[in-house]
Amino acid sequence: MTARFALLALTVILFAQAPQQPTLSGATLANPADVIRMLPAIAKAAEATYKTADQVQYLDTLFRLQLVAGDYDAALSSIASLRQVQSGRHVAHTNILDADFELYADAKRRQQHDGIPIADAFAQAFQAQYVTLSDLDAVTVGRALTHNASSQRDWLNALDALKSKNTLDSQDAIALAVAYAPYALYSETSDTARRLVREDADHRYVIDDHAVIKTKDGTLLSSVIVRKRGSAAKLPAAFTFTIYADPPSDVQYSEYAAARGYAGVVAYTRGKGASPGPTIPYEDDGRDADSVIEWITQQPWSDGRVGMYGGSYDGFTPWAAAKHAPPALKTIVPYAAQNPGNGLPVENNVFLFVNYAWIYYVTDNKYMDDAAYADPELRALNNKWWVSGRSYRDIPRLSGRPNPWLLRWLQHPSFDSYWQAMVPYREDFAHINIPVLTITGYYDDGQGSALNYLKDHYRYNPRASHYLVIGPYDHLGTQRAHKDDVLRGYPIDPVAQYDTPQLTFDWFDYILRGAKKPALLQDRINYEVMGANIWRHAASIAGMANGRWRFYLTARKYAHYYALSIARPQSVGALPQQVNFADRKTANNDSYPFPILGKKPDLSNGYAFVTPPFRKTISIDGFFSGRIKAIINKRDFDIGLALYQILPDRRLMELSYFTGRASYARDITTRRLLHPGKVETISFDRSRLVSRQLEPGSRLLLTLNVNKNQFAEINYGTGKDVSSEDIRDAKVPLRVKWLTDSYVEIPVWR
Repeated sequence: MTARFALLALTVILFAQAPQQPTLSGATLANPADVIRMLPAIAKAAEATYKTADQVQYLDTLFRLQLVAGDYDAALSSIASLRQVQSGRHVAHTNILDADFELYADAKRRQQHDGIPIADAFAQAFQAQYVTLSDLDAVTVGRALTHNASSQRDWLNALDALKSKNTLDSQDAIALAVAYAPYALYSETSDTARRLVREDADHRYVIDDHAVIKTKDGTLLSSVIVRKRGSAAKLPAAFTFTIYADPPSDVQYSEYAAARGYAGVVAYTRGKGASPGPTIPYEDDGRDADSVIEWITQQPWSDGRVGMYGGSYDGFTPWAAAKHAPPALKTIVPYAAQNPGNGLPVENNVFLFVNYAWIYYVTDNKYMDDAAYADPELRALNNKWWVSGRSYRDIPRLSGRPNPWLLRWLQHPSFDSYWQAMVPYREDFAHINIPVLTITGYYDDGQGSALNYLKDHYRYNPRASHYLVIGPYDHLGTQRAHKDDVLRGYPIDPVAQYDTPQLTFDWFDYILRGAKKPALLQDRINYEVMGANIWRHAASIAGMANGRWRFYLTARKYAHYYALSIARPQSVGALPQQVNFADRKTANNDSYPFPILGKKPDLSNGYAFVTPPFRKTISIDGFFSGRIKAIINKRDFDIGLALYQILPDRRLMELSYFTGRASYARDITTRRLLHPGKVETISFDRSRLVSRQLEPGSRLLLTLNVNKNQFAEINYGTGKDVSSEDIRDAKVPLRVKWLTDSYVEIPVWR
């Protein structure tokens, strides 16, 4: 029976059946230190009542409760049991699963038994266990020990959740204790761990974290280089070129490469680290990476071959380097790659407000400005701008903080020569003949960027040796060794789990050392089918599907929606919509997949269309696309579509979405304004790729709307530069007639 306890008269009584009844007063709730003092008793009571049928979840939670309760021997036993269970499920790296907690539990046990300071106890545990680890295992465990700063935020969030409740049950207490365990580990041991991990690394590797590289134009760049100590052989280099300068982290990042038998090289973009001058995102990175690659080949430890890899911004830089075709660059592995002007900070010619603080984060100083990235005023700026009605170009003035980079980018709403100079463009791809492995996720914010490279590479170089791995991951999950078990409410299929760094270096071994091709890469396109718990493989994105269903919009009501029809309409109808851009109480186009499963989108404006229930199991595999026909009273507008599965139990799962500017529908490089009062055709195919099995009884839901919200610039339709339009341009509402010979095409596997 679940233990209950209520928050009454500012007092919480925890677990009445426990031997002692710990209490938290209102003052205690407001003071984290007081809560921490009570946590051992809370965790002990929670441990006595905790049950779940999932053995992995049970043991993973249990050892954390035992750790917080002070039952260190029991925690160590539970970690050992968890490893045994996971090894039976063929989970990789089970020998070091939760090794950071294991070291901490051992240290706390030594502290408890011997009465010594935690730093001394941790050093003893470290010497007993960590120094015996293999190089690869030590890198993984060392990173876990020294890179858990987010644990403080998670702990404080758990406290806030407790404060907001009037009634709390045992699950709340479990969540509180479980959130505290990593925070306790990190806060008590991080300083000692950093010192010990670095001392151990110095015994294993030759580390140069102050290397300076001169580019061909004389610019000095900072870099980190790590090689296995005692190796006389010349080595291929595994190279990452990054704007995220963090030498301690980058040393560990490069240690993984060294442990796999490579020279690990991390070089920083100009202006970062010891590089003089300002930080310049994107613009010089291709030329500078080319210079670094040439420099690498001249080093006595180099065998003259380089592979580049990395995620997000560091996924853009391999493509920027490949544009210059350095002879020594033999392969690239970009994950979640940014594609400036063709994905971020512009998606389908619409500037996005997402991650506005990023530019300060990377350009404020020589390393990274964490305070700016977490600044609540910057994070709330999109709402402030939305309410103000000011132009997108006025955002820096509104914030009181200059943003010259935003203003520079806003001068290029088309994918023009400014953006084209940064990355391979058109015929450049024809000359990229090195093997490429692209990694991204269905819910990766950078998916559009990453796949734009892939599609263009295939378009201009049909014989390209370019592989794709994609599955149900977000931006960070795409880049990690272990993906989330549950992503924004969606439980990820077990088969979707793989180790991105391991796959990267297995690929390097295949390309550079003649090893076997990684087993996951059975064809050029490798994708996990959500809901089916299987991987499929195809020669092309088009080959993911063996059919396409075309659905036309209709004006016919179907339950609470409008019907999607496979029959082309005999006569064309129109669905009217009016959008008042001066209205800041109503937002249009709630298309971002958060949560993925269980989302309740706002359907109070725009249109929603639905199919009949499917009688058989099918899967949707690829990009949904289509042609939207409309008549509007203005020169331009931005549209948004989102595709959902309605499960048999009526829950919604978002599958894909598209947001784009109508005036760029034909060509992202050239704006063609619309003709008011005339039929316009807006073709789209740059949606998010997805693979999802739909069980019988499922339906598809399509939403269609004008894009107007606080997360992207607002296109008022005057035909002027959209970034300069403001609420004064909203005097005349936008009037749209969506025509029913519009259609979407859904790629399916039957």
